[in-house]
Amino acid sequence: MITPSDLLRLPYTPDLTEGGIAYALRSLTHSFDRAGSSPYARLRRTVASVAVELAFRRYLSQQNIPFEVKAATPFTDHERYDVILGGHRCDLKSYLISHRAQIAEIHHNPSVLLNAPALVPSDQHADDGHSLNDLYLFAFLTGLIAASQADLKKAIATKQPHYLVHAMPVEWRKPLNWNPLGTLTLKSDSEDELLIEVSGQDEGRELKRCTVSLPSKTKVVVHESFYSLASVHVRQMPDARVGLHCEAIQKAHIISPLEWGNIWVYGMEIFLAGFISHEEFSRRADPLLPNSKVFQYEHTRVKNLSLPVSNLKPIQDLLGTNH
Repeated sequence: MITPSDLLRLPYTPDLTEGGIAYALRSLTHSFDRAGSSPYARLRRTVASVAVELAFRRYLSQQNIPFEVKAATPFTDHERYDVILGGHRCDLKSYLISHRAQIAEIHHNPSVLLNAPALVPSDQHADDGHSLNDLYLFAFLTGLIAASQADLKKAIATKQPHYLVHAMPVEWRKPLNWNPLGTLTLKSDSEDELLIEVSGQDEGRELKRCTVSLPSKTKVVVHESFYSLASVHVRQMPDARVGLHCEAIQKAHIISPLEWGNIWVYGMEIFLAGFISHEEFSRRADPLLPNSKVFQYEHTRVKNLSLPVSNLKPIQDLLGTNH
């Protein structure tokens, strides 16, 4: 059991968001596409999740707590790494809280987090890669997002950081045949010149990026060879359409001004709540059906296993054994 004083509060800095974005964009090439879900909402969740992991590692380093970093278990996600503490692989589950009223409540009275559920998707918990020795750590990140066009315009007007990206369709991100996409051509109908970064993979499935200067209403040929194209990033919001065409996919892909997503997460504070072993979680957690309303989500999207945060063990019990 944990109490409010057991919550470990970590500061948030913008470089955590930057690290989260770098990972989130790489994840587009192997992430699972869930029907009906926005790729930008998923990307923001990934940004937040990675930011919390980076903050946790930074805290361990600052406290001189020895830890290792090893490749994560999912074989499709070779970019992901887990923290190993005292021989235990730590699977950090974090939740982004972005509603202003909830954020204010948490900052004023962090004990509300003790009543929230510690959630793990059932399919992830059942994955073969787990060992009984593994630990789940649970954390909450308070932070705003500027997802709507109105919120994005406010963020830009007040010179807040933002990161505009367009996730390419699945036939560009995950082509059925692993061949070069061929000559890639870009064109913008915007009045202003655009600086565009295209991200994808090379023949060896390694991350490949290329930045292109795109004058108004002029076709530009990219002379780099891509085998997949995952996303397109612009520094400023285009006022007109941007088009991409490659030899391997006959139909041009057109991006309207409303089809850019801002994946910047305006993080405020991280609350590390507690931990529990994989084995104990298996015994004590209860099933939670999809579409359930919980503290951190309007409705859950998948079947979860759930345990009250108050039933976890204090994080300091785990860290204290590693000083």
